[in-house]
Amino acid sequence: FPEMLSNPRLMSVQRTLNVVMNQNVSLSCHSDSGSPPVTYTLFKHNQKVSTLNRPDLTPALFNLTINSASDVGEYKCKAENKASSDGKYSNSLNFTLIEPISKPVLSSPTSQAKKGQNVTLSCLSENGSLPITYVFFKGKQNISPPVKMHKREAAVIFLYISSSSDFGTYKCRAGNSFHNNTKYSNSFNFTVAEERSHSQPLIISLGLILLLLIIGFALAIPFFIIPSYKASE
Repeated sequence: FPEMLSNPRLMSVQRTLNVVMNQNVSLSCHSDSGSPPVTYTLFKHNQKVSTLNRPDLTPALFNLTINSASDVGEYKCKAENKASSDGKYSNSLNFTLIEPISKPVLSSPTSQAKKGQNVTLSCLSENGSLPITYVFFKGKQNISPPVKMHKREAAVIFLYISSSSDFGTYKCRAGNSFHNNTKYSNSFNFTVAEERSHSQPLIISLGLILLLLIIGFALAIPFFIIPSYKASE
Protein backbone atom coordinates (compact mmCIF):
# COMPACT_ATOMS: atom_id res chain seq x y z
CA PHE A 1 0.00 0.00 0.00
CA PRO A 2 1.25 3.57 -0.71
CA GLU A 3 2.66 5.34 2.34
CA MET A 4 1.27 8.75 3.23
CA LEU A 5 3.66 11.67 2.81
CA SER A 6 5.08 13.63 5.72
CA ASN A 7 4.59 17.39 5.77
CA PRO A 8 7.15 18.87 3.39
CA ARG A 9 9.78 21.41 4.42
CA LEU A 10 10.21 24.57 2.39
CA MET A 11 13.70 26.12 2.56
CA SER A 12 15.71 28.77 0.79
CA VAL A 13 18.70 27.25 -1.00
CA GLN A 14 20.58 30.53 -0.45
CA ARG A 15 20.22 30.06 3.36
CA THR A 16 18.90 33.63 3.62
CA LEU A 17 15.55 35.29 3.08
CA ASN A 18 17.08 38.69 2.37
CA VAL A 19 16.93 39.42 -1.36
CA VAL A 20 17.54 42.32 -3.73
CA MET A 21 15.69 43.38 -6.84
CA ASN A 22 16.24 41.16 -9.93
CA GLN A 23 17.88 38.43 -7.83
CA ASN A 24 17.46 34.76 -8.76
CA VAL A 25 16.50 32.55 -5.82
CA SER A 26 15.75 28.83 -5.37
CA LEU A 27 13.29 27.20 -2.98
CA SER A 28 13.58 23.56 -1.97
CA CYS A 29 10.45 21.56 -1.08
CA HIS A 30 10.93 18.08 0.34
CA SER A 31 8.93 15.38 2.15
CA ASP A 32 11.21 13.11 4.20
CA SER A 33 8.92 10.08 4.05
CA GLY A 34 6.12 8.68 1.92
CA SER A 35 5.70 6.67 -1.25
CA PRO A 36 6.93 8.20 -4.52
CA PRO A 37 6.21 9.52 -7.06
CA VAL A 38 5.52 12.91 -5.45
CA THR A 39 3.97 16.03 -6.96
CA TYR A 40 5.13 19.31 -5.44
CA THR A 41 3.27 22.58 -6.00
CA LEU A 42 4.57 26.00 -4.97
CA PHE A 43 2.11 28.71 -3.91
CA LYS A 44 2.50 32.44 -3.31
CA HIS A 45 -0.38 34.02 -1.39
CA ASN A 46 -2.41 30.84 -2.16
CA GLN A 47 -1.85 31.36 -5.90
CA LYS A 48 -0.20 28.49 -7.77
CA VAL A 49 3.27 29.41 -9.02
CA SER A 50 4.69 26.13 -10.35
CA THR A 51 4.35 22.33 -10.16
CA LEU A 52 7.12 19.70 -10.27
CA ASN A 53 6.94 15.91 -10.31
CA ARG A 54 9.62 13.83 -8.60
CA PRO A 55 9.91 10.05 -9.21
CA ASP A 56 11.62 9.60 -5.84
CA LEU A 57 12.01 11.40 -2.52
CA THR A 58 14.57 13.93 -3.74
CA PRO A 59 13.73 17.63 -3.17
CA ALA A 60 11.91 19.70 -5.75
CA LEU A 61 13.75 22.92 -6.61
CA PHE A 62 11.71 25.94 -7.65
CA ASN A 63 13.67 28.75 -9.31
CA LEU A 64 12.33 32.27 -9.00
CA THR A 65 13.36 35.82 -9.93
CA ILE A 66 12.52 38.73 -7.63
CA ASN A 67 11.25 41.29 -10.13
CA SER A 68 9.12 43.46 -7.87
CA ALA A 69 8.10 44.03 -4.26
CA SER A 70 5.11 41.72 -4.78
CA ASP A 71 7.50 38.78 -5.29
CA VAL A 72 8.55 38.83 -1.62
CA GLY A 73 5.18 37.63 -0.29
CA GLU A 74 4.40 34.42 1.59
CA TYR A 75 5.39 31.13 -0.08
CA LYS A 76 4.23 27.60 0.74
CA CYS A 77 4.44 24.26 -1.01
CA LYS A 78 2.18 21.23 -1.15
CA ALA A 79 3.25 17.60 -1.56
CA GLU A 80 0.88 14.94 -3.00
CA ASN A 81 1.06 11.23 -3.79
CA LYS A 82 -1.47 8.45 -4.26
CA ALA A 83 -1.93 8.08 -0.50
CA SER A 84 -2.28 11.85 0.13
CA SER A 85 -4.95 13.03 -2.24
CA ASP A 86 -5.59 16.22 -0.24
CA GLY A 87 -1.89 16.94 -0.05
CA LYS A 88 0.38 17.97 2.79
CA TYR A 89 1.39 21.59 3.26
CA SER A 90 4.75 22.97 4.28
CA ASN A 91 5.81 25.81 6.53
CA SER A 92 5.63 29.31 5.05
CA LEU A 93 8.55 31.50 3.96
CA ASN A 94 8.66 35.27 3.51
CA PHE A 95 11.46 37.03 1.65
CA THR A 96 12.63 40.46 2.76
CA LEU A 97 13.53 42.91 0.00
CA ILE A 98 16.81 44.66 0.87
CA GLU A 99 17.60 48.07 -0.62
CA PRO A 100 21.17 49.40 -0.62
CA ILE A 101 21.67 52.57 1.38
CA SER A 102 22.35 56.01 -0.07
CA LYS A 103 25.34 58.12 0.91
CA PRO A 104 24.69 59.49 4.40
CA VAL A 105 24.71 63.22 5.12
CA LEU A 106 26.61 64.49 8.16
CA SER A 107 25.42 67.82 9.58
CA SER A 108 25.22 69.96 12.70
CA PRO A 109 22.92 72.81 13.80
CA THR A 110 26.02 74.99 14.07
CA SER A 111 29.19 75.17 12.00
CA GLN A 112 31.04 77.38 14.51
CA ALA A 113 32.11 76.43 18.00
CA LYS A 114 34.47 77.51 20.74
CA LYS A 115 36.29 75.72 23.53
CA GLY A 116 34.01 74.63 26.34
CA GLN A 117 30.97 74.33 24.06
CA ASN A 118 28.68 71.30 23.61
CA VAL A 119 27.79 70.48 19.98
CA THR A 120 25.85 67.76 18.14
CA LEU A 121 26.42 65.81 14.94
CA SER A 122 23.64 64.11 12.94
CA CYS A 123 24.04 61.37 10.32
CA LEU A 124 21.22 60.23 8.01
CA SER A 125 20.82 58.02 4.92
CA GLU A 126 17.65 59.02 3.06
CA ASN A 127 17.33 55.64 1.29
CA GLY A 128 18.03 52.03 2.20
CA SER A 129 16.40 49.18 4.05
CA LEU A 130 16.04 49.50 7.80
CA PRO A 131 17.58 49.05 10.26
CA ILE A 132 20.62 51.18 9.42
CA THR A 133 23.71 51.23 11.63
CA TYR A 134 25.75 54.43 11.91
CA VAL A 135 29.28 54.97 13.23
CA PHE A 136 30.91 58.41 13.72
CA PHE A 137 34.57 59.18 13.06
CA LYS A 138 37.04 61.98 13.71
CA GLY A 139 39.79 61.51 11.21
CA LYS A 140 40.16 57.73 10.93
CA GLN A 141 39.26 57.00 14.56
CA ASN A 142 35.72 56.06 15.49
CA ILE A 143 34.31 58.19 18.28
CA SER A 144 31.04 56.34 18.94
CA PRO A 145 29.75 52.79 19.31
CA PRO A 146 27.50 51.61 16.44
CA VAL A 147 24.12 53.35 16.56
CA LYS A 148 21.33 51.18 15.07
CA MET A 149 18.28 53.10 13.85
CA HIS A 150 15.03 51.20 13.21
CA LYS A 151 13.26 54.31 11.92
CA ARG A 152 14.11 56.74 9.14
CA GLU A 153 15.68 59.13 11.62
CA ALA A 154 19.15 60.59 11.98
CA ALA A 155 21.63 59.13 14.44
CA VAL A 156 22.84 61.89 16.77
CA ILE A 157 25.91 62.14 18.99
CA PHE A 158 26.91 64.87 21.47
CA LEU A 159 30.43 66.27 21.58
CA TYR A 160 32.29 68.56 23.96
CA ILE A 161 34.83 70.91 22.39
CA SER A 162 37.62 70.83 24.93
CA SER A 163 40.70 71.59 22.82
CA SER A 164 41.79 72.77 19.39
CA SER A 165 42.13 69.15 18.25
CA ASP A 166 38.33 68.82 18.50
CA PHE A 167 38.02 71.09 15.46
CA GLY A 168 39.24 68.24 13.21
CA THR A 169 37.44 66.54 10.32
CA TYR A 170 34.39 64.44 11.15
CA LYS A 171 32.65 61.76 9.07
CA CYS A 172 30.04 59.04 9.58
CA ARG A 173 29.50 55.62 8.05
CA ALA A 174 26.18 53.91 7.35
CA GLY A 175 25.45 50.24 6.67
CA ASN A 176 22.51 47.82 6.57
CA SER A 177 21.95 44.12 5.89
CA PHE A 178 22.64 44.55 2.18
CA HIS A 179 25.77 42.45 1.63
CA ASN A 180 29.06 44.42 1.64
CA ASN A 181 27.24 47.74 1.46
CA THR A 182 28.61 50.55 3.66
CA LYS A 183 28.94 54.19 2.65
CA TYR A 184 30.75 57.19 4.12
CA SER A 185 29.34 60.68 4.46
CA ASN A 186 30.66 64.07 3.50
CA SER A 187 33.35 65.63 5.71
CA PHE A 188 32.34 68.14 8.36
CA ASN A 189 34.56 70.64 10.18
CA PHE A 190 33.71 73.01 12.99
CA THR A 191 35.25 76.45 12.63
CA VAL A 192 36.41 78.52 15.61
CA ALA A 193 33.81 81.08 16.63
CA GLU A 194 35.22 84.61 16.97
CA GLU A 195 35.49 85.74 20.55
CA ARG A 196 33.67 89.03 21.15
CA SER A 197 35.92 91.72 22.59
CA HIS A 198 35.07 92.83 26.16
CA SER A 199 35.71 96.44 25.09
CA GLN A 200 32.96 96.38 22.46
CA PRO A 201 30.06 96.98 24.93
CA LEU A 202 32.01 99.87 26.51
CA ILE A 203 32.69 101.47 23.11
CA ILE A 204 29.03 101.12 22.15
CA SER A 205 27.91 102.68 25.47
CA LEU A 206 30.29 105.62 25.09
CA GLY A 207 29.11 106.15 21.53
CA LEU A 208 25.48 106.27 22.63
CA ILE A 209 26.28 108.74 25.44
CA LEU A 210 28.16 110.98 22.98
CA LEU A 211 25.27 110.81 20.51
CA LEU A 212 22.78 111.77 23.25
CA LEU A 213 24.98 114.71 24.28
CA ILE A 214 25.15 115.97 20.70
CA ILE A 215 21.38 115.66 20.28
CA GLY A 216 20.80 117.39 23.63
CA PHE A 217 23.19 120.20 22.73
CA ALA A 218 21.48 120.65 19.34
CA LEU A 219 18.06 120.87 21.01
CA ALA A 220 19.33 123.34 23.60
CA ILE A 221 20.89 125.81 21.14
CA PRO A 222 17.60 127.62 20.28
CA PHE A 223 16.93 128.27 23.96
CA PHE A 224 20.25 130.10 24.29
CA ILE A 225 20.28 131.93 20.97
CA ILE A 226 16.71 133.36 20.97
CA PRO A 227 16.86 135.01 24.43
CA SER A 228 20.25 136.59 23.66
CA TYR A 229 18.91 137.89 20.34
CA LYS A 230 15.91 139.53 22.00
CA ALA A 231 18.14 141.09 24.67
CA SER A 232 20.35 142.69 22.02
CA GLU A 233 17.27 144.41 20.48
